[in-house]
Amino acid sequence: MPPVNYRSLIREVPDFPKPGILFYDITTLLKDTHALSSIADELTAYYKGQRIAKVIGIESRGFIFGGILANRLSAGFVPVRKPGKLPADSFEVKYSLEYGSNSLFIHRDAIAVGERVLIVDDLLATGGTAAATVSLIQQLGGEIAGLDFLVELQGLKGRDKLVGHPIHSTILYP
Repeated sequence: MPPVNYRSLIREVPDFPKPGILFYDITTLLKDTHALSSIADELTAYYKGQRIAKVIGIESRGFIFGGILANRLSAGFVPVRKPGKLPADSFEVKYSLEYGSNSLFIHRDAIAVGERVLIVDDLLATGGTAAATVSLIQQLGGEIAGLDFLVELQGLKGRDKLVGHPIHSTILYP
């Protein structure tokens, strides 16, 4: 099969979730069987052999590729969730994002000290959500093997909040 132009499969939705925000909707890419399989194959090849013990999926779209990668890398999957979603004792971190603020939570027993983890989300914008997740992993004593994003909005300089950690993005927007 020919290579997939992933960017052409992403729907751009202006003024969502509020005026002035351009939302990159990946559901149009996810419904394409060939594209989904192709991305999963690429990411699996990229991370294979890196001794990933856990894949951390950030709510909610990070669960999609996080779950796929965890399965393919023979790693555990750990969700990082928004308030009120985790039933057991958890750590919390508050953070700012491009259109407001929120909190993220992870179960205190989700990661053992020294475990190598891969953080996965759909989008790197300003870096607030990813930096908050890095903070949660560090509180648990995990070793961050890398951060992976389907889409990166380079102009928002989210990488600047993640200095010192390997970052891989599949689709880059200026």
